Amino acid sequence: MDVWLTFTNELMKTTPLAFDYQSTTPCSEEVLKAMSPYWNEVWGNPSSKQNRLGLNASAAITVARDKLAALLDVPSQRLIFTSGATEANNLALLGHARAKALEYGRPGHLITISTEHQAVIKPLRQLQKEGFRVTELTPNSDGMITLDSLKNVFSEDTFLVSAMVANNEIGVLQPISEIASLCKSRGITFHSDAAQGFGNVPIDFKKIGIDFASISGHKLYGPKGIGLLIANETCNLIPLQWGGDQENGIRAGTLPVPLVVGFVKAAELAIEHLDVHYKYLKGLRDQLWQGLNNEIPDLIINGSLERRLPHNLNFTVGGVIGSLLHKQLRPLISCSSGSACSNGSPSHVLISLGRTTQQAEASLRLSVGRSTTLKDVDIAVEVISNVVQKLRG
Repeated sequence: MDVWLTFTNELMKTTPLAFDYQSTTPCSEEVLKAMSPYWNEVWGNPSSKQNRLGLNASAAITVARDKLAALLDVPSQRLIFTSGATEANNLALLGHARAKALEYGRPGHLITISTEHQAVIKPLRQLQKEGFRVTELTPNSDGMITLDSLKNVFSEDTFLVSAMVANNEIGVLQPISEIASLCKSRGITFHSDAAQGFGNVPIDFKKIGIDFASISGHKLYGPKGIGLLIANETCNLIPLQWGGDQENGIRAGTLPVPLVVGFVKAAELAIEHLDVHYKYLKGLRDQLWQGLNNEIPDLIINGSLERRLPHNLNFTVGGVIGSLLHKQLRPLISCSSGSACSNGSPSHVLISLGRTTQQAEASLRLSVGRSTTLKDVDIAVEVISNVVQKLRG
């Protein structure tokens, strides 16, 4: 039995190496500890303030909200807890567009980027069915858009632009500050899906002037099922669900106290240690890319390498069949060819960058995490390079 086969068999007996931290992250120990009392000790309904259990739960929500508001440097009334960034995106886009249509008496025009997450693209396409006009900008080959390309598609009835902080597949960082400034100068609402960027790169929501920003807890080493919409109180929203007056009447439903507490704790830890984590993750990512390039020199990077999340790599492997590449890697490394929400379809992000369907299928998104080690990186380089060489014959 050759060395490679022995090595592979040993790896298959263990859990695959984790290189998919952009799809989700494990809860940190500090987050689990913070949530613990709210599962079965302080278990009251925060909306029921007629008894001590409810009052204690309500107080926990208030404290968590105030901590988060201070952390983000925004008024606490701007924070709307949701089930995640997907709901936050839907609430911002559908809720604000429908409010604007009522205000103006007709649907208007919205602008986004063709590489946005489906949680942005699909709500906008729903708005198209309701009579709104939507323009999807195609980015340059590096995944970036220019301000000129945005200016060129503005029209008299443009009322909203949506551009994510960091792309969930290729990790590209859009010029959010410049886009926000341009929108503000024209009185246009600006929404940004910040799920991938928040906690990984510095974002000054107050300084930038984002009207709506969406965040997700499980991208921050926090719990799944909780997220946030930061909403400009001057931008009207029509609720998407009804039944209660929670979250200032914008989002009905009993708040999950443990998840809110855990989410806020995860956000605190992410911001507190952002510089340390950034340097560590970028170092791992650069080592991974260098190692892969040494073994497979013809890899094609997808998106700008310079303007990218510190923990993201996305590249196309030539000369292999994508389905076989992923089949061979699956028992050894947890990674993906695109978004966790794509259900195996070729990445619309890579197609927008000009990749063919075959190239998109033969692409890998690798994302390192806080628990990734240099040894993990070295093993990943060896595993991927060996699989590619075998598939190339």
